[in-house]
Amino acid sequence: FSGLEPMGLLWALQPQKPFRRLVKRDVQSPFLLHLEVFDGHGDPPGRLLAQAQHERAFLRDGVRRVPVREGRIRATLFLPPGNGPFPGVIDLYGTGGGLPEYRACLLANYGFAVLALAFYGYEDLPKDMKEFHLEYFEEAVNYMLQHTQVKGPGIGLLGISKGGDLCISMASFLKGIAATALINGSVANVGAVLRYKDVTIPPLGADVKRIKVNKSGIADIVDVLNNPLEGPDCESFIPLEKAESRFLFIVGQDDHNWKSEFFAVEGSKRLQAHGKEKPEIVCYPGAGHYIEPPFFPMCAASMHLLVGKPVVWGGEPKAHCEAQIDAWQQIQAFFHKHL
Repeated sequence: FSGLEPMGLLWALQPQKPFRRLVKRDVQSPFLLHLEVFDGHGDPPGRLLAQAQHERAFLRDGVRRVPVREGRIRATLFLPPGNGPFPGVIDLYGTGGGLPEYRACLLANYGFAVLALAFYGYEDLPKDMKEFHLEYFEEAVNYMLQHTQVKGPGIGLLGISKGGDLCISMASFLKGIAATALINGSVANVGAVLRYKDVTIPPLGADVKRIKVNKSGIADIVDVLNNPLEGPDCESFIPLEKAESRFLFIVGQDDHNWKSEFFAVEGSKRLQAHGKEKPEIVCYPGAGHYIEPPFFPMCAASMHLLVGKPVVWGGEPKAHCEAQIDAWQQIQAFFHKHL
């Protein structure tokens, strides 16, 4: 640290075991921090001088958590206090699968009706990432558009990583999407076949021979994906020019999962070439792949389910923390403006 860092004890946390990422599984209970101050420095610790407990609540008073099992939808809806209607957002995470709720819950604290949507690896949904059918996501969009607590006429989408390109596909093919915010997302379909009615978008090609190993011996996959502007890989580029939505690209310029800045720039070029509004692109030097809500500690490396081993995500802790604080404001401002 240099100078005052009031939240430094949180954003500088590191896992005791390597390749762990801090997430919140149960948003109904707070994170409990046990703080201790010892005399001296290093191990073994000296005399205990002071201690305190600190709670970090996720679910604000009055925010309602509603499990959703309508048709095929597996999700959790978070509704702010009051009668609404509220601007609506669907929130998607990436290749980890399951149903992460913490970002949706935190966003609902600021006046949005947010649906955290599972799309694989949860309950009776597909167990793996072989192919996705956009009709499933269309069900979730229609659920939100028809909900009495959700303000129309359009909703927002928020996606990180694989969730980002799924959001672009939703905005490109489905009706009722007014604003799409992507955190280190790809403009090409990645990792699984995407189907919608008679349209099939193949996944972007990749070459594992392009995996590098960093000086710590951890895989770096930043160069693995093919270029979606070349040859048959052009078919993986999502036709985002079909979208009626406005776009916000949040970019960590040190993202080592893939080339997020390149994707944002190419998405912008394609939109403008088709006479569409230029998207907002916000770039953060020194920020890695997992740009989370503020004060989550940066995850430098963890297991990548598709690669089958730990990979580096990029980022420098202080710059990454500052990016998370600003990106959180940018995302809310973008949704307030367009929803």
